[in-house]
Amino acid sequence: MTAAALAAPPEFAPVTPLPPGTALSFPQDFGAHPDYKTEWWYATGWLKTPDGKDIGYQVTFFRSATGHGRANPSRFAPRQLIVGHAALSDASQGKLLHDQRSAREGFGLAYAKPGNTDVKLDDWRMVRAADGSYQVTLAAASFTLKLTLTPTQPTLLQGDKGYSRKGAKPAQASYYYSEPHLQTSGTITRAGGQPQAVSGSTWLDHEWSSQVLDADAAGWDWVGANLDDGGALMAFQIRSKTGAKLWAHATWRDASGKITQYSPDQVSFTPQRRWRSPRTNAEYPVATQLATGNTLWQIAPLQDDQELDSRRSTGAVYWEGAATVSRGGARAGRGYLELTGYVRPMKL
Repeated sequence: MTAAALAAPPEFAPVTPLPPGTALSFPQDFGAHPDYKTEWWYATGWLKTPDGKDIGYQVTFFRSATGHGRANPSRFAPRQLIVGHAALSDASQGKLLHDQRSAREGFGLAYAKPGNTDVKLDDWRMVRAADGSYQVTLAAASFTLKLTLTPTQPTLLQGDKGYSRKGAKPAQASYYYSEPHLQTSGTITRAGGQPQAVSGSTWLDHEWSSQVLDADAAGWDWVGANLDDGGALMAFQIRSKTGAKLWAHATWRDASGKITQYSPDQVSFTPQRRWRSPRTNAEYPVATQLATGNTLWQIAPLQDDQELDSRRSTGAVYWEGAATVSRGGARAGRGYLELTGYVRPMKL
């Protein structure tokens, strides 16, 4: 093999606009897409304990194709990496409780299966049943989660029937759908404690791509919120290394089921208050105003310190936490806010 061939970048399936009249296909697209570079299943939600305390939780499984060993029949070939993140946001703790794991796919210990959601990383697992419900089980360093997520609404396709632009070039895109308002029940067990029953609502994202970010992109701001009236709101902006908006999009499904998509010029995030991390010295806009067209939403954190250090797995440090959404001075919903690229530019 020539040196040029050895140095050639791995080739992955491109993300292209879907043919006219088509959309993502289910249940097939609930499963893994190993020909694409990067993929994640991302569950975020608000849970309530029997004594009325609000707790935010996040569970993410990542699949990353390495580009190595794709033609190698050996079971030891590192074709795919599986990474897991889990976190609890409990204001009484004052900071995020989180854990992370990673392993190469294989031997039944770590995998992301095609055909339907079934992702495993040692004893961490997310699996979707035939009725559409999810079982999420994991034992983190300081807590254990056992949750059932049950759909109450149709799947929400993001962008153009699931093709979601992330930049000016068509290839800067992902395939992306959400499942808002997943009715959630189960238990949380703190280290050394007894299982505590919880119930609430979850937002689940599934996204896969091969090239998402522009070379000048530093990171993104994203919010996904289950609205109190039964609606759902998702919005994001991609930021340049100077902080300018490179791209943005939002989707609002209102209480009647009407879906409105917002173009980049109709979406903006305007910081209202920043919090400085005592660990990384990064400043995060933890309270922000989101504009979708003429509608203004106020986003505020459950607690300021929801910084997640994933340098042992994905290599990034970012802010990701439970947040409330208000409109016109009244609470409109609850969801999660994600702020990346504030410590250093993100690399996927």
